[in-house]
Amino acid sequence: MGAIALLATVLTTPSRSDIPWQTPPPPIDQLIDAPLSPAVRISPQQQWLLELERPALRSLAELAEPTLGLAGREINPRTHAPANLNPYRGLRVRRIPDGPWQSIQGLPAQPRISYTRWSPDGQAIAFTLVRETGLELWVAPLGTAQARRLTEPVLNASDGNPCIWQPDSQGLVCKIVPATHRQPPPAPEIPDGPRVEENLGRTAPARTYTNLLKNQQDGVRFEHYFTTALVEIDLQGDLQGDRRQIVAPQLIDRFSFSPDGRYLLLDTLHRPFSYQVPAWRFPKRSVVLDSDTGEVVYAVADLPLADNIPIAMGSTRPGRRQITWRSDQPATLWWVEALDGGDAGQPADDRDALWQLPAPFTDPPRQLWRSQYRFSQVHWGRDDAALVRERWFNNRQERLWRLNPAEPAVAPTLLLERNYQDAYNDPGEPLTQPNRYGRSVLHFTPDGDAVYFAGRGASPEGVYPFLERRSLTTGQTERLWQARDPYFERVVDFGGTAKPTLLTRRQSNQQPPNYFYYDALTDTTPQALTDYGDRAPQFAEVKKQIITYERADGVPLSATLYLPPGYEATRDGPLPTLFWVYPREFKDTETAGQVRAAANTFVRPYRASVLYLLLRGYAVVANPSLPIVGAGDREPNDTYIEQLVAGATAAVDTVVERGIADPARLMVGGHSYGAFTTANLLAHTNLFSAGIAMSGAYNRTLTPFGFQGEQRNFWQARETYMGMSPFTYADRINEPLLLIHGSEDENSGTYPVQSERLYEALRGLDGTVRWVELPFEGHGYRARETVAHVLWEVMQWSDRHTQPDSSQ
Repeated sequence: MGAIALLATVLTTPSRSDIPWQTPPPPIDQLIDAPLSPAVRISPQQQWLLELERPALRSLAELAEPTLGLAGREINPRTHAPANLNPYRGLRVRRIPDGPWQSIQGLPAQPRISYTRWSPDGQAIAFTLVRETGLELWVAPLGTAQARRLTEPVLNASDGNPCIWQPDSQGLVCKIVPATHRQPPPAPEIPDGPRVEENLGRTAPARTYTNLLKNQQDGVRFEHYFTTALVEIDLQGDLQGDRRQIVAPQLIDRFSFSPDGRYLLLDTLHRPFSYQVPAWRFPKRSVVLDSDTGEVVYAVADLPLADNIPIAMGSTRPGRRQITWRSDQPATLWWVEALDGGDAGQPADDRDALWQLPAPFTDPPRQLWRSQYRFSQVHWGRDDAALVRERWFNNRQERLWRLNPAEPAVAPTLLLERNYQDAYNDPGEPLTQPNRYGRSVLHFTPDGDAVYFAGRGASPEGVYPFLERRSLTTGQTERLWQARDPYFERVVDFGGTAKPTLLTRRQSNQQPPNYFYYDALTDTTPQALTDYGDRAPQFAEVKKQIITYERADGVPLSATLYLPPGYEATRDGPLPTLFWVYPREFKDTETAGQVRAAANTFVRPYRASVLYLLLRGYAVVANPSLPIVGAGDREPNDTYIEQLVAGATAAVDTVVERGIADPARLMVGGHSYGAFTTANLLAHTNLFSAGIAMSGAYNRTLTPFGFQGEQRNFWQARETYMGMSPFTYADRINEPLLLIHGSEDENSGTYPVQSERLYEALRGLDGTVRWVELPFEGHGYRARETVAHVLWEVMQWSDRHTQPDSSQ
């Protein structure tokens, strides 16, 4: 059957503006409910494989549960958990490599599982069950696979994972909702006073955030729902027994044990709060407690409200930040401190300093390293070896250094310097292994001279993930293993003992992702640990290929082209084609032109993916390269429109010249920044017959202190902000545009009003436009009713504006 024959009758749109929920045509209506492959977790010692059953799409009723936006976070006030929590539905485990599968027993029917965490010894998992009134703590020893409840539904997960294991694996410490905070705070009928803000000549820019505190009552709610006590939960304790309270109720942000378990690092928030920035920029105290007595033994930091961090990329909070424990020491703190006041826009010889302070915290802190760029991350290994990265946005450069923490006077060794957007020379990430404290440290080679790295392996020939060793003295590398055609196979874990073992996740165009065990790096017949099937076999005959071409100025570009099942160009001719877009900024044309898409991946649509259009006879050009390059001192966005148009024109010309795409039936679409791009392409070109824009921002004056990669404010780059805003050129959008937006969009800058205002502008300008606002949905779409309806909207819009009778 030819691909065009797959096209069903053009869908018709009900004339009412208050239409009920719609469903896409078969087989798409069934495919959106097809079960997903389970999520998989590997135990720290590579002994166990844990499988978590992923749920189907949520119902709209679940999304309609109570939601409260406070200080940049969205919570369910009934459960003291994040509003977007999407629990797993079941657990089973097996020993690696050949143990039998065992389902975790003792759970209630239809469990809602979240926050799974391995014990440090890798022999048990802790997790929470979501109940109607809160979260319970459960634990399951893997040897028995028998789950046991440890608490009532009293955990406080408003700020994320509520529990951590004690270092000896004999218990956990959890955030508990105080008894006085288990009912909502009373809301005053009349406000206590007006909302008042003032700024007395101080520079305090802020990027656009959502779900901020709005008034005094929000501040009361924030304190109520985020106040928590820290309580010790013994694995052998009785459900109703007394438990030791380590920390009295307060606004606990983060907490962690020292590797040896003697101390507890505690971060707390305090007033004054802010209406302009989220909670992570509120005033914060960090202290070290004695884990037995709960007494403060060292005050690490007391940071004021950070509402004046400059918007220049790489700017950061002044003072001690990223405070945590060295994973390779019993009880040594480390932190980073800005040397430039945190302002990346100011010239400075050095940007950051890395400090450490061992217990008992009575000596002065010791500086380990100073960075010319902004500190990025550190991987601890042993006394004489740690890896640290620094990175700088303006030139897209990063450096990888080897430090000697025991001898800071020893000059660090530069192992790597590169453009971090250079996919072809990406070294990947260093592999780690658990130490005697159960903490992750660098995985050294047997001779101790090198560490192992795993990377994605992009190259001009394709994307082939790899495992390699990198010398700590010279930086030289040796490739130990690499994926080969027809597979895209990435390293999950590496045993690295005298008999190295390897765990990978393998897939191909025709084989779904599954996990494999290599008994040795030279093993040519690895053992399959999982056997997950194809959830959408209707896509087995979809043709996928990476196509390459050039922009008019010579910049090499690429895209992933999908063709419908059974399509033959000579027989079926040019197709209606959707270009699904999302641009990226670069500082040079060399990295801008690199091919990053992997040809050997297994692709199946999920949620509201536009790839479902393939079953209706459309071609899809996914992620065509739209690089926006600003070489040297030039900012990429100063020529955004010109480069955007040039990249889109090159992509269209390529598929049209190949006889695949019908130039009269081309659409463009995108999500978020891709939606913004879609509106711009409709305003500045006549390449497309229609557009689909999901959850976008269209007026950059509503994000005046930066957006995406733009680090200048509106008043510094007025023409750029105005010129990039498709709202400014709404009178030039003369093609039909479908606007879709979640009514509760939590993403920075993409308020629902962005779509509402563009719709009103186009309506007032006699444009052809449809605006769909999805109740209870955020930046992405999660409910089954919503996903089905979005797909129906996309398909009816596409059929209406690309089929032969679309002009009627």
